[in-house]
Amino acid sequence: MRNTGGNGAKGAGMRVVILCGGESPERDVSLASGRSVARALLDLRHEVVLVDPAAEVPVLAGPLHPGDAVAEFAVGKEPPSLSARHESRRRMHAALTGGPVLELLRDAELVFLALHGGWGEDGHVQALLEMAGVRFTGAGSGACSAAWHKGRAQAVVGAAGVPVVERVLWRPEAGEVPPDVKRLVTDGPVVVKPVAGGSSVSVCRVDSLAQLTQVAAEARSGDGALMVEPFLSGREFTVGVVGGQVLPVVEIELTTAVFDYTAKYQPGAVSEVCPARAPANFTARLQELSLRAHQDLGFGGDAYSRTDFRCDSHGEPMCIEVNALPGLTATSLLPLAANGAGWAYPDLIQRIMDLATR
Repeated sequence: MRNTGGNGAKGAGMRVVILCGGESPERDVSLASGRSVARALLDLRHEVVLVDPAAEVPVLAGPLHPGDAVAEFAVGKEPPSLSARHESRRRMHAALTGGPVLELLRDAELVFLALHGGWGEDGHVQALLEMAGVRFTGAGSGACSAAWHKGRAQAVVGAAGVPVVERVLWRPEAGEVPPDVKRLVTDGPVVVKPVAGGSSVSVCRVDSLAQLTQVAAEARSGDGALMVEPFLSGREFTVGVVGGQVLPVVEIELTTAVFDYTAKYQPGAVSEVCPARAPANFTARLQELSLRAHQDLGFGGDAYSRTDFRCDSHGEPMCIEVNALPGLTATSLLPLAANGAGWAYPDLIQRIMDLATR
Protein backbone atom coordinates (compact mmCIF):
# COMPACT_ATOMS: atom_id res chain seq x y z
CA MET A 1 0.00 0.00 0.00
CA ARG A 2 1.38 3.44 -0.86
CA ASN A 3 0.65 7.06 -0.05
CA THR A 4 -1.00 6.24 3.25
CA GLY A 5 -1.17 8.49 6.29
CA GLY A 6 -2.13 12.11 6.80
CA ASN A 7 -5.46 13.47 7.91
CA GLY A 8 -6.01 16.42 5.59
CA ALA A 9 -8.64 16.60 2.92
CA LYS A 10 -7.65 17.69 -0.56
CA GLY A 11 -8.11 21.30 -1.49
CA ALA A 12 -6.85 24.67 -0.33
CA GLY A 13 -5.26 25.23 3.03
CA MET A 14 -3.21 22.05 3.34
CA ARG A 15 0.11 21.83 5.18
CA VAL A 16 2.58 20.71 2.51
CA VAL A 17 6.25 19.84 2.85
CA ILE A 18 8.19 19.98 -0.43
CA LEU A 19 11.24 17.71 -0.66
CA CYS A 20 13.81 18.98 -3.16
CA GLY A 21 17.56 19.12 -3.67
CA GLY A 22 18.94 15.73 -2.65
CA GLU A 23 22.20 14.01 -3.50
CA SER A 24 22.02 13.35 -7.24
CA PRO A 25 23.57 15.11 -10.25
CA GLU A 26 20.10 16.60 -10.75
CA ARG A 27 20.28 18.45 -7.43
CA ASP A 28 20.18 21.94 -8.99
CA VAL A 29 17.21 21.02 -11.18
CA SER A 30 15.41 19.67 -8.12
CA LEU A 31 16.06 22.86 -6.12
CA ALA A 32 14.61 24.89 -8.97
CA SER A 33 11.60 22.57 -9.21
CA GLY A 34 11.02 22.82 -5.48
CA ARG A 35 10.88 26.59 -5.57
CA SER A 36 8.54 26.59 -8.58
CA VAL A 37 6.22 24.16 -6.80
CA ALA A 38 6.35 26.29 -3.63
CA ARG A 39 5.24 29.42 -5.49
CA ALA A 40 2.35 27.50 -7.07
CA LEU A 41 1.24 26.05 -3.74
CA LEU A 42 1.28 29.48 -2.12
CA ASP A 43 -0.80 30.82 -5.00
CA LEU A 44 -3.21 27.96 -4.27
CA ARG A 45 -3.47 29.09 -0.61
CA HIS A 46 -1.51 26.20 0.90
CA GLU A 47 1.05 26.43 3.72
CA VAL A 48 4.51 25.33 2.60
CA VAL A 49 7.79 24.17 4.13
CA LEU A 50 10.67 23.73 1.68
CA VAL A 51 13.11 20.98 2.72
CA ASP A 52 16.38 19.71 1.24
CA PRO A 53 17.03 16.48 3.16
CA ALA A 54 20.66 16.32 1.95
CA ALA A 55 21.61 19.80 3.20
CA GLU A 56 23.40 20.50 6.46
CA VAL A 57 20.48 22.78 7.37
CA PRO A 58 17.59 20.94 5.70
CA VAL A 59 14.76 23.44 6.14
CA LEU A 60 15.34 25.93 3.32
CA ALA A 61 12.24 28.03 3.97
CA GLY A 62 9.03 27.96 5.95
CA PRO A 63 6.51 27.68 7.13
CA LEU A 64 5.51 29.92 4.21
CA HIS A 65 2.01 31.30 3.88
CA PRO A 66 0.06 32.70 0.93
CA GLY A 67 1.57 36.03 -0.04
CA ASP A 68 5.12 35.09 1.02
CA ALA A 69 7.86 35.33 -1.61
CA VAL A 70 10.04 32.44 -2.79
CA ALA A 71 13.43 33.23 -4.33
CA GLU A 72 14.33 31.95 -7.78
CA PHE A 73 17.02 29.29 -8.23
CA ALA A 74 19.07 29.25 -11.43
CA VAL A 75 20.15 25.89 -12.82
CA GLY A 76 23.82 25.92 -13.82
CA LYS A 77 25.16 24.90 -17.21
CA GLU A 78 26.82 21.84 -15.68
CA PRO A 79 25.47 19.39 -13.08
CA PRO A 80 26.91 19.78 -9.57
CA SER A 81 29.91 17.75 -8.46
CA LEU A 82 29.29 14.40 -6.75
CA SER A 83 32.43 14.67 -4.60
CA ALA A 84 30.38 14.92 -1.40
CA ARG A 85 27.70 12.43 -2.42
CA HIS A 86 28.47 9.92 0.35
CA GLU A 87 28.05 12.58 3.04
CA SER A 88 24.93 13.95 1.35
CA ARG A 89 23.38 10.51 1.35
CA ARG A 90 24.23 10.03 5.01
CA ARG A 91 22.52 13.31 5.88
CA MET A 92 19.57 12.48 3.65
CA HIS A 93 19.00 9.07 5.25
CA ALA A 94 19.29 10.53 8.74
CA ALA A 95 16.83 13.33 7.95
CA LEU A 96 14.21 10.99 6.50
CA THR A 97 14.39 8.37 9.27
CA GLY A 98 14.45 10.45 12.45
CA GLY A 99 14.71 13.84 14.07
CA PRO A 100 12.93 17.10 13.25
CA VAL A 101 12.65 16.55 9.48
CA LEU A 102 10.80 13.26 9.94
CA GLU A 103 8.49 14.98 12.41
CA LEU A 104 7.82 17.71 9.83
CA LEU A 105 6.97 15.05 7.26
CA ARG A 106 4.65 13.20 9.61
CA ASP A 107 2.91 16.42 10.62
CA ALA A 108 2.31 17.45 7.01
CA GLU A 109 -0.97 16.67 5.32
CA LEU A 110 1.00 15.92 2.16
CA VAL A 111 4.65 15.65 1.08
CA PHE A 112 5.25 16.94 -2.42
CA LEU A 113 8.22 15.18 -4.03
CA ALA A 114 10.21 17.56 -6.23
CA LEU A 115 13.32 15.39 -6.03
CA HIS A 116 14.89 14.26 -9.29
CA GLY A 117 17.45 11.54 -9.75
CA GLY A 118 19.33 9.38 -7.26
CA TRP A 119 17.48 8.33 -4.14
CA GLY A 120 14.70 10.77 -4.93
CA GLU A 121 13.65 8.97 -8.10
CA ASP A 122 14.91 5.39 -7.80
CA GLY A 123 12.45 4.40 -5.07
CA HIS A 124 14.63 4.92 -1.97
CA VAL A 125 12.84 8.02 -0.67
CA GLN A 126 9.43 6.62 -1.60
CA ALA A 127 10.14 3.41 0.34
CA LEU A 128 11.21 5.37 3.43
CA LEU A 129 8.06 7.50 3.29
CA GLU A 130 5.90 4.42 2.80
CA MET A 131 7.43 2.77 5.85
CA ALA A 132 6.87 5.94 7.88
CA GLY A 133 3.22 6.12 6.81
CA VAL A 134 3.70 9.50 5.13
CA ARG A 135 1.50 10.46 2.20
CA PHE A 136 3.35 11.81 -0.84
CA THR A 137 2.87 12.76 -4.47
CA GLY A 138 3.87 10.68 -7.46
CA ALA A 139 4.50 6.99 -7.95
CA GLY A 140 5.33 4.53 -5.20
CA SER A 141 8.67 2.87 -4.64
CA GLY A 142 8.00 -0.10 -6.94
CA ALA A 143 7.17 1.90 -10.04
CA CYS A 144 10.02 4.36 -9.41
CA SER A 145 12.50 1.50 -9.12
CA ALA A 146 11.18 -0.13 -12.29
CA ALA A 147 11.48 3.06 -14.36
CA TRP A 148 14.81 4.23 -12.94
CA HIS A 149 17.00 1.51 -14.47
CA LYS A 150 16.78 2.27 -18.20
CA GLY A 151 17.81 -1.23 -19.30
CA ARG A 152 15.18 -3.00 -17.19
CA ALA A 153 12.52 -0.39 -18.00
CA GLN A 154 13.07 -0.78 -21.73
CA ALA A 155 12.87 -4.56 -21.37
CA VAL A 156 9.50 -4.23 -19.61
CA VAL A 157 7.93 -1.75 -22.04
CA GLY A 158 9.41 -3.57 -25.02
CA ALA A 159 7.75 -6.80 -23.91
CA ALA A 160 4.47 -4.85 -23.71
CA GLY A 161 4.74 -3.83 -27.36
CA VAL A 162 6.31 -0.38 -26.99
CA PRO A 163 9.11 -0.12 -29.61
CA VAL A 164 12.59 0.24 -28.11
CA VAL A 165 16.04 0.44 -29.64
CA GLU A 166 18.72 -2.23 -29.27
CA ARG A 167 20.84 -1.61 -26.16
CA VAL A 168 23.90 -3.08 -24.48
CA LEU A 169 24.80 -2.57 -20.83
CA TRP A 170 28.47 -2.14 -20.01
CA ARG A 171 30.51 -1.61 -16.87
CA PRO A 172 33.71 0.15 -18.00
CA GLU A 173 35.55 -0.86 -14.85
CA ALA A 174 35.14 -4.52 -15.86
CA GLY A 175 37.93 -4.15 -18.44
CA GLU A 176 37.84 -4.76 -22.19
CA VAL A 177 35.00 -3.38 -24.28
CA PRO A 178 32.49 -6.20 -24.93
CA PRO A 179 32.05 -7.41 -28.54
CA ASP A 180 28.43 -6.21 -28.72
CA VAL A 181 29.49 -2.69 -27.70
CA LYS A 182 32.31 -2.71 -30.28
CA ARG A 183 29.83 -3.82 -32.94
CA LEU A 184 27.40 -1.00 -32.16
CA VAL A 185 30.17 1.61 -32.17
CA THR A 186 31.67 0.25 -35.41
CA ASP A 187 28.23 0.41 -37.02
CA GLY A 188 27.72 3.77 -35.24
CA PRO A 189 27.29 6.39 -34.21
CA VAL A 190 25.93 5.48 -30.78
CA VAL A 191 24.58 7.23 -27.70
CA VAL A 192 26.22 6.44 -24.37
CA LYS A 193 24.50 7.27 -21.09
CA PRO A 194 24.30 6.11 -17.48
CA VAL A 195 21.91 3.19 -17.18
CA ALA A 196 20.42 4.87 -14.10
CA GLY A 197 20.06 8.62 -14.24
CA GLY A 198 18.02 11.55 -15.47
CA SER A 199 18.10 15.12 -16.79
CA SER A 200 20.35 13.85 -19.60
CA VAL A 201 23.37 13.99 -17.28
CA SER A 202 26.47 12.48 -18.97
CA VAL A 203 24.57 11.64 -22.17
CA CYS A 204 26.74 11.91 -25.27
CA ARG A 205 27.08 10.80 -28.87
CA VAL A 206 30.07 8.59 -29.64
CA ASP A 207 31.47 8.07 -33.15
CA SER A 208 34.53 5.88 -32.55
CA LEU A 209 36.07 3.34 -30.18
CA ALA A 210 38.73 5.89 -29.21
CA GLN A 211 36.04 8.37 -28.21
CA LEU A 212 34.20 5.61 -26.32
CA THR A 213 37.27 4.97 -24.19
CA GLN A 214 37.48 8.65 -23.28
CA VAL A 215 33.75 8.88 -22.46
CA ALA A 216 33.92 5.76 -20.30
CA ALA A 217 36.75 7.24 -18.26
CA GLU A 218 34.83 10.46 -17.66
CA ALA A 219 31.30 9.15 -17.30
CA ARG A 220 29.52 9.52 -13.99
CA SER A 221 26.93 6.83 -13.33
CA GLY A 222 24.94 6.13 -10.20
CA ASP A 223 25.63 2.39 -10.26
CA GLY A 224 28.74 2.37 -12.47
CA ALA A 225 26.97 0.97 -15.55
CA LEU A 226 26.57 2.58 -18.95
CA MET A 227 24.04 1.88 -21.67
CA VAL A 228 25.15 1.94 -25.30
CA GLU A 229 22.52 2.17 -28.03
CA PRO A 230 22.43 3.20 -31.70
CA PHE A 231 22.09 6.92 -32.31
CA LEU A 232 18.64 7.69 -33.68
CA SER A 233 18.79 10.46 -36.25
CA GLY A 234 15.08 11.36 -36.36
CA ARG A 235 12.78 13.70 -34.47
CA GLU A 236 12.45 13.72 -30.67
CA PHE A 237 9.18 13.80 -28.72
CA THR A 238 7.98 13.51 -25.14
CA VAL A 239 4.55 12.71 -23.72
CA GLY A 240 3.30 13.26 -20.18
CA VAL A 241 0.66 11.21 -18.37
CA VAL A 242 -1.03 12.62 -15.25
CA GLY A 243 -3.22 10.05 -13.55
CA GLY A 244 -5.03 8.44 -16.46
CA GLN A 245 -4.89 11.53 -18.69
CA VAL A 246 -2.41 11.72 -21.54
CA LEU A 247 -1.17 15.24 -22.29
CA PRO A 248 -0.44 16.75 -25.71
CA VAL A 249 2.75 15.63 -27.43
CA VAL A 250 5.77 17.93 -27.18
CA GLU A 251 8.42 17.97 -29.91
CA ILE A 252 11.99 18.85 -28.94
CA GLU A 253 13.69 20.55 -31.87
CA LEU A 254 17.40 20.13 -31.29
CA THR A 255 20.36 22.18 -32.40
CA THR A 256 22.69 19.58 -30.83
CA ALA A 257 23.16 15.87 -31.52
CA VAL A 258 21.49 14.86 -28.25
CA PHE A 259 19.20 16.56 -25.75
CA ASP A 260 21.88 16.91 -23.07
CA TYR A 261 21.84 18.61 -19.65
CA THR A 262 22.95 22.00 -20.96
CA ALA A 263 20.32 22.07 -23.71
CA LYS A 264 17.60 20.87 -21.34
CA TYR A 265 17.98 23.54 -18.65
CA GLN A 266 19.25 26.66 -20.39
CA PRO A 267 16.44 28.84 -21.78
CA GLY A 268 16.58 29.18 -25.55
CA ALA A 269 19.00 26.27 -26.08
CA VAL A 270 16.35 24.24 -27.93
CA SER A 271 12.90 24.83 -29.35
CA GLU A 272 10.10 22.89 -27.64
CA VAL A 273 6.82 22.83 -29.56
CA CYS A 274 3.47 21.89 -28.02
CA PRO A 275 1.37 20.54 -29.54
CA ALA A 276 3.89 18.88 -31.81
CA ARG A 277 3.62 19.64 -35.52
CA ALA A 278 2.96 16.06 -36.60
CA PRO A 279 0.12 14.06 -38.18
CA ALA A 280 -2.79 13.30 -35.88
CA ASN A 281 -2.39 9.52 -36.23
CA PHE A 282 1.31 9.78 -35.30
CA THR A 283 0.69 11.87 -32.18
CA ALA A 284 -2.19 9.58 -31.17
CA ARG A 285 0.18 6.62 -31.45
CA LEU A 286 2.77 8.34 -29.26
CA GLN A 287 0.08 9.05 -26.66
CA GLU A 288 -1.13 5.46 -26.70
CA LEU A 289 2.44 4.14 -26.33
CA SER A 290 3.11 6.53 -23.44
CA LEU A 291 0.02 5.41 -21.56
CA ARG A 292 1.01 1.78 -22.14
CA ALA A 293 4.52 2.39 -20.80
CA HIS A 294 3.08 4.29 -17.80
CA GLN A 295 0.78 1.42 -16.92
CA ASP A 296 3.13 -1.48 -17.62
CA LEU A 297 5.83 -0.04 -15.37
CA GLY A 298 3.32 0.06 -12.52
CA PHE A 299 2.32 3.72 -12.51
CA GLY A 300 -1.21 3.82 -11.19
CA GLY A 301 -3.97 6.36 -11.46
CA ASP A 302 -2.41 8.31 -8.55
CA ALA A 303 0.92 8.87 -10.33
CA TYR A 304 2.35 10.85 -13.22
CA SER A 305 5.18 10.20 -15.67
CA ARG A 306 6.81 11.46 -18.86
CA THR A 307 7.92 9.14 -21.66
CA ASP A 308 10.60 10.19 -24.14
CA PHE A 309 10.79 9.02 -27.76
CA ARG A 310 13.27 9.46 -30.57
CA CYS A 311 12.63 8.44 -34.17
CA ASP A 312 14.94 6.36 -36.32
CA SER A 313 15.91 7.28 -39.87
CA HIS A 314 12.61 5.89 -41.15
CA GLY A 315 10.55 8.04 -38.79
CA GLU A 316 9.63 5.17 -36.44
CA PRO A 317 9.45 6.31 -32.78
CA MET A 318 11.45 4.40 -30.18
CA CYS A 319 10.96 4.75 -26.43
CA ILE A 320 14.24 5.84 -24.85
CA GLU A 321 13.12 6.30 -21.23
CA VAL A 322 10.25 6.81 -18.80
CA ASN A 323 10.62 9.49 -16.11
CA ALA A 324 8.98 8.87 -12.72
CA LEU A 325 9.53 12.40 -11.37
CA PRO A 326 9.96 14.66 -14.42
CA GLY A 327 11.22 18.19 -13.92
CA LEU A 328 8.87 20.89 -12.70
CA THR A 329 11.00 23.97 -13.37
CA ALA A 330 9.79 26.94 -15.39
CA THR A 331 11.45 25.46 -18.50
CA SER A 332 10.51 21.81 -17.91
CA LEU A 333 8.63 19.70 -20.42
CA LEU A 334 5.75 18.42 -18.29
CA PRO A 335 4.51 21.94 -17.43
CA LEU A 336 4.77 22.82 -21.14
CA ALA A 337 2.61 19.81 -22.04
CA ALA A 338 0.16 20.70 -19.28
CA ASN A 339 -0.11 24.21 -20.69
CA GLY A 340 -0.92 22.64 -24.05
CA ALA A 341 -3.82 20.88 -22.33
CA GLY A 342 -5.06 24.22 -21.02
CA TRP A 343 -3.68 23.84 -17.49
CA ALA A 344 -1.78 26.72 -15.92
CA TYR A 345 1.24 25.70 -13.84
CA PRO A 346 -0.67 25.88 -10.51
CA ASP A 347 -3.41 23.71 -12.06
CA LEU A 348 -0.84 21.01 -12.81
CA ILE A 349 0.53 21.14 -9.26
CA GLN A 350 -2.96 20.94 -7.75
CA ARG A 351 -3.85 17.99 -10.00
CA ILE A 352 -0.71 16.15 -8.87
CA MET A 353 -1.73 16.82 -5.24
CA ASP A 354 -5.30 15.68 -5.90
CA LEU A 355 -4.06 12.35 -7.30
CA ALA A 356 -2.27 11.69 -4.00
CA THR A 357 -5.12 12.73 -1.73
CA ARG A 358 -8.23 11.32 -3.41
